[in-house]
Amino acid sequence: MELMRNVTIGQYVPGSSALHRLDPRVKILLLMLMVLQIFLISQWWLIFLPFLFFLAVTAVSGLTFRYVLRGLRAVVMLVLITFLFNVFLTPGHPLWTFWCFTVTYEGFTFGLLMAMRLILIVLATSLLTLTTSPIQITDALEDLMKWGKPLRIPVHEVAMMMSIALRFIPTLMEQLEKIIKAQMARGADFERGSLIERVKSFIPILVPLFVQAFRHADELAVAMEARCYRGGEGRTRLRILKMGLNDFTAVALTGAFCILLCFVDGMKIRGL
Repeated sequence: MELMRNVTIGQYVPGSSALHRLDPRVKILLLMLMVLQIFLISQWWLIFLPFLFFLAVTAVSGLTFRYVLRGLRAVVMLVLITFLFNVFLTPGHPLWTFWCFTVTYEGFTFGLLMAMRLILIVLATSLLTLTTSPIQITDALEDLMKWGKPLRIPVHEVAMMMSIALRFIPTLMEQLEKIIKAQMARGADFERGSLIERVKSFIPILVPLFVQAFRHADELAVAMEARCYRGGEGRTRLRILKMGLNDFTAVALTGAFCILLCFVDGMKIRGL
């Protein structure tokens, strides 16, 4: 099991591409805009346009398509289950019937739309973390949540926790892979038996995984205290985030693409 290779969310690949140099605040806001736009699309065939947009952005990032698409292996079962549930449970015009199951045209198109939505969200989030370092994500989240400071919300601490949680995903996957291999070396079999037996067989995996997670969290806290880390109040930054020409260009291109999608989707709904 190569779990580590299948998890791209949370990993960072250093680079000097135009996407790497973008302001992290812009990247996060554009990601939220694209996710919102993806869920607003009502025509199933229109979902392929954001996918082409994603391929173009990946080409700009300097990363290989194969490496970015690898992150889909971790969610392939979720995408498949979502597609099948919508295919068989959505009423409409029947296309194919087998026993008590009926596939409808509306179910097939809506299932395809939902599956592509999940795929695009995973790919877009992976692309954000692959081209943005954890410290940049922390600084960007802190800036974007400044509105919470007058409300006494610990903005810096919240941003730091979100960044660390994101960064720990590949670390936990690596630990999970090591534990599974160690259990299999001791004769554990996770692929045989009934569903209840398989669920029980994962208990020896989850217990040491939680222990390792708490141990890593404790070591990180000790390391931060040893370096005199005292939170965000009065804390200065090595690099001040500042938007440039590339950031405004990215905002303009993404905004124009979203407006075009809304226009085409609206025209199709009106039957024009």
